[in-house]
Amino acid sequence: MLRRLNADQPTSFVFTPANQIWAEAQMTKFPEGRQASAVIPLLWRAQEQEGWLSRPALEVVADMLGMAHIRVLEVATFYFMFQLQPVGQVAHFQICGTTTCMICGAEDLILVCQNKISTKPHAISENGMFSWEEVECLGACANAPMVQIGKDYYEDLTAEKFAAVIDDLAAGKVPTPGSQIGRYAAEPAGGLTSLKDYDVGKAAHNASVQLAVDLGDTVKRIDGTEVPLLTPWLGKATKPKVKPKAKPVKKDA
Repeated sequence: MLRRLNADQPTSFVFTPANQIWAEAQMTKFPEGRQASAVIPLLWRAQEQEGWLSRPALEVVADMLGMAHIRVLEVATFYFMFQLQPVGQVAHFQICGTTTCMICGAEDLILVCQNKISTKPHAISENGMFSWEEVECLGACANAPMVQIGKDYYEDLTAEKFAAVIDDLAAGKVPTPGSQIGRYAAEPAGGLTSLKDYDVGKAAHNASVQLAVDLGDTVKRIDGTEVPLLTPWLGKATKPKVKPKAKPVKKDA
């Protein structure tokens, strides 16, 4: 599938101060001269900041990494996780449409998008808030059908529950991600059939959902101030390379 940059482009792109620091930190993960290896995380952070990748964003990343602009364009157009056109200001919905989700009702979720957002994927709603697309398997088959919104999964959806999620987002609320029928993780929908002792005294949410709840607004654009910058790879002493001992040279008798 041929992917092109959007026809309408902004005049410039800059990382927020915190995202700039984050991006520069990612570059230090790689040996000198290998900074191009950071191209995907930097592109991803640019997209998290703006919602999509513009041509100026690609060029800024390329210049930071010392890469030709066309090389970064090749990366961005190859991976479908990169949005090359503007998305909704509030949320972009990624509907899993692969086998399990399709069997369990993904088509109903797509109809909700067509009715409440736009009839075609990648088109922004009239109020500018939302956009949607159908994607390949997102790996939550046991909790099908599901939708990814930002970094979070909304699982065990019905058309009614998904419509309610959209309405909450439109009202400025952030619905709790995870299973929408009360499952803790991916256990049987009717409840545990084994290991029932582990169901006693557990936390209200699994670790992924709890992190989203603790952060609060996990739908908003990422400006880099959400969590502390961690660079555990910096400042670590490296073991000196030990030169192998030279083999003794046999003298001729």
